[in-house]
Amino acid sequence: MRSSILGGAMLPHAPQFFTMPQSEDAETVERVRAAAAKIGEQLRALKPDLWIIFSNDHAEQFFHNTAPPFTIHVGGKATGEFAGRKFEYEVPSAVSFELVRRLYRQGFDPAFTSTAKIDYAMGIPLTHLGHSGPVLPIYVNAYLPPQPPIERCYAFGEAVARTVAEMGLTAVVVASGGMSHFPGTDRYSEPDLDWDNRALDRIIAGNLKSLIGYDEEELDATGNIELRCWACAAGALGERKPDIVSMEPSWHHNYASVGFWSPPPKRNGMHYPSIKPELVELTSALHTLAHDPARRAEFLADPEAYAARFQLTPEQRRALLGLDVPTLVSMGTHPLVPFLADMQIRRMRQASR
Repeated sequence: MRSSILGGAMLPHAPQFFTMPQSEDAETVERVRAAAAKIGEQLRALKPDLWIIFSNDHAEQFFHNTAPPFTIHVGGKATGEFAGRKFEYEVPSAVSFELVRRLYRQGFDPAFTSTAKIDYAMGIPLTHLGHSGPVLPIYVNAYLPPQPPIERCYAFGEAVARTVAEMGLTAVVVASGGMSHFPGTDRYSEPDLDWDNRALDRIIAGNLKSLIGYDEEELDATGNIELRCWACAAGALGERKPDIVSMEPSWHHNYASVGFWSPPPKRNGMHYPSIKPELVELTSALHTLAHDPARRAEFLADPEAYAARFQLTPEQRRALLGLDVPTLVSMGTHPLVPFLADMQIRRMRQASR
């Protein structure tokens, strides 16, 4: 079954992209913009029902008076402006309210707002993606301690994805922020490129859950507190490899752009499944062979009589008599049980020669 989260993006939002001071390299900015434009084209092609963006607030709206870990926009419209640019997006209010209700039932307590603004942290990536339709904004507290632990952000993203699926909707998720930068501090010119590249390598490999391994101190020390937004998107996306990864370092900020539009890999099921009701008798027969020496001796002396002790289908009976491990496993039996039964029978046969 296809995931309800069809794709997503993790994009930078440096204000310099719109203000373009002389200290900013125009070619670097153009490469960042081009990468996001490509991602946006691919995400629109997925035709999602919903666009969700996770973004931090830069000590603007959620700071001095209140600082919830997660805030969901429920107004019918979200607007804002920055550097002479105006932002205006329709917000699917009914979906937002239902998302809040269902997250409450899952043990999350997001705040909600009808009036929060779209600042450059949301406006820049949405503009670069070329998205102008409705969007559901979710604000994440990244800058004001105590922030939500990054593993909580990942779990929040998982809960959002579950809720989207429960509502019968499809979505793409956008995370705004990162990577390493230290705005307003004496380390502004010291982004940690080595750390960022190591973190990106794990994401390139499809290990998005690796983000939850970074604690509060490490995120702060490396200038990556905004990766909390990435973790929200990662939780929603699940483990999948990105289709595009771009890293454009600057003297003050490492501009990483990551896009996902291919479906997640199909899973072949667990190696060690639970015991199905229709396999209880067969499992009992195999488990007895694996752990009861007297019954193993009975099986070696008269396999047909041993098999008759159990209520088996003809197919199960044939596989048991032949101790056909591949067939037994393909039926859905727990692989360890026929493996151990076969090992013990082989051992006793060898000992009797």
